[in-house]
Amino acid sequence: MTIQYLSKEKKVKKEEFPSTKILFTGLDNAGKTTIIYALQREFSKIALLKPTRGAQRRIFEFLGREISEWDLGGQLSYRIAYLKNPTKYFDGTEIAIYVIDIQNKARLPEAISYFKDVIEQFRKLEIEPPIYIFFHKYDPALKRNAMNEMKNLELDLKEKIKNSVDYKKVLYYNTSIYDLSSIIKAMSEILLNLYPKSELIEKTIIEFGKKTYSEGVVLLDDNSLIVGSYYKDEETKNTLSASTPYFLTLNDSFVFTQAQPSLQDKEDFMVVQRFGKNFIFKQIKLKGDLTPYYILILKQDPNITKDDFEVFANLLKEILYS
Repeated sequence: MTIQYLSKEKKVKKEEFPSTKILFTGLDNAGKTTIIYALQREFSKIALLKPTRGAQRRIFEFLGREISEWDLGGQLSYRIAYLKNPTKYFDGTEIAIYVIDIQNKARLPEAISYFKDVIEQFRKLEIEPPIYIFFHKYDPALKRNAMNEMKNLELDLKEKIKNSVDYKKVLYYNTSIYDLSSIIKAMSEILLNLYPKSELIEKTIIEFGKKTYSEGVVLLDDNSLIVGSYYKDEETKNTLSASTPYFLTLNDSFVFTQAQPSLQDKEDFMVVQRFGKNFIFKQIKLKGDLTPYYILILKQDPNITKDDFEVFANLLKEILYS
């Protein structure tokens, strides 16, 4: 079975970091490819999505590290092929993301059964990657209208998975494309665990937030992944988490407009006033033609200087590329 390449972004040099293999697997129609497209903000493709054929791979960069993202189509014939040739598909996996359609109750036993098969292949290959199980299609409407039922289902599934396999490195996330922040949060936390300088980046963002009297700051890359953040309180965190997908999508659709006159140095910003506060969104390029980063700031006032951004960008550049 031929591996197909979805897309390939600019690579880092092999000697800087080895490629990290992330495996998306699970049954067909669980939502694996939808999650990937949602992070890429390719929403038009989601509407026309057909079942994934075989294994597809995308290579992208996260904080200077090359990520090899494998999306394994979940139809039965493909699953049989993967299990017959585990070295080709499962070997080298450093992170496994197993996606379960939590709305399809009829196929939950099948999903658990295939999960056991995947773990068996890891054991044969003598690898033990952390496995993140996404209870996907955990939509906001379900949380509102059937909260107790969904919580009970979630607990029951976790118990059945625990009783089915003896595997220590299993963690869980509830995700939905109708709550894009849930996907962004999950993937960001997973990938930041790989990066040794994440704490230093977080510290730099916190210092920037306090220096500029911001209530919250989120730094994202072009794959919608959160690189670091600062929040004054839980309310600010929830507000910015919910707003991040909106600003990324808005950025994809429109060209930046000139800053308001109150912003110094005529720097390019996107400023949105809501709830008596200012959301400031800006693109930051750190190195040559590499894909940009984006910063989203929540402040009472919209005043921020070019120098503040330049100092912040230079600190990030030193951390990431020194």
